[in-house]
Amino acid sequence: MKAKHWIAAPLLLAAVLCHSAFAADKLRVGYLRVMDDAQAMVAHEGKFYEKAGLDSELIEFKSGPDMIKAIVGGQVDLGVLGFTNAATWASKGADLKVVGGAQQGYHALVAREDSGIKKVADLKGKTLASQSEGSTADVVLKGVVFKQAGLKPDDVNLLGVSPSVAVQSLVGKRADAAFLFEPQATIAKLVAPVREIYEVGEKWPFPCMVVITSGETLKTRKGDVWKALDAQRSAITLLQQHPDQAAKLIAPYFVAEPTLQTLHGPVPRETVVSSAIKTQTFNAALTPQDLKRIQEVADILQSQGALKTRDGSRYDTSAIVDLSWQKDRKL
Repeated sequence: MKAKHWIAAPLLLAAVLCHSAFAADKLRVGYLRVMDDAQAMVAHEGKFYEKAGLDSELIEFKSGPDMIKAIVGGQVDLGVLGFTNAATWASKGADLKVVGGAQQGYHALVAREDSGIKKVADLKGKTLASQSEGSTADVVLKGVVFKQAGLKPDDVNLLGVSPSVAVQSLVGKRADAAFLFEPQATIAKLVAPVREIYEVGEKWPFPCMVVITSGETLKTRKGDVWKALDAQRSAITLLQQHPDQAAKLIAPYFVAEPTLQTLHGPVPRETVVSSAIKTQTFNAALTPQDLKRIQEVADILQSQGALKTRDGSRYDTSAIVDLSWQKDRKL
């Protein structure tokens, strides 16, 4: 019996060490359950990461701030999230890099038809469900949408919740309006009596989501990061050219049941998600206009006091943007 244990112990130890080494090679990709992050989900479900030679693990986060903490802490290798998170943490000394593009700023402001809200200015004194404070959506809502309408953040009762809870708040009349990503905006229009009164992508297009990694990961696993970007680029091509096919891969992420019960009867979840995909503008590369917008978003963060430099100078976003992958791929 002892001999068996003596033989088994090294084998067990070897298995553990092998598993640890395998886990270390796994590329951990963070994502949010919103259409802005569809490229990460499609790359995983469509096996694009695998085809690129990666053993990937998809890890869900409830918010961008939570994901950026995981990237900074080394629990995640890269993620698709809002640029504001990288800028805020980098200004405090975190070693972060924006290495690719994702989605071009779709945020729809929908209001209940019985709320009396017909334009953004009508939100004064009303309850608006939106993302938590510090998120990219929150920064743009306060720094762009409200500002354009002559509103101050204190003029509106802001309810910081997840997109899915925001939709539930509309249905339950706990909120008069909501500021939503897709597919929650499409879902809200199907399950609640709401109308869209504003959409950021039409009025103020900007690179809402980007691909972010740590400087250390880019240094030590540059090849894997580039493979992940290649895989996500392939996923974006599928999303753009074959939205119905992409919807079949990721519909369960957004609608648990095969059909969504709407005001007008059941609708297949693939149909809902395909419609949401078609509203999006995905781009794996960051254009000069995108980089200009990124700087503007950072300026908004500074004006709100969420981003500070030691000497009070303007924060230069070029310090955390690394476009070596897209330059190599000639995008």
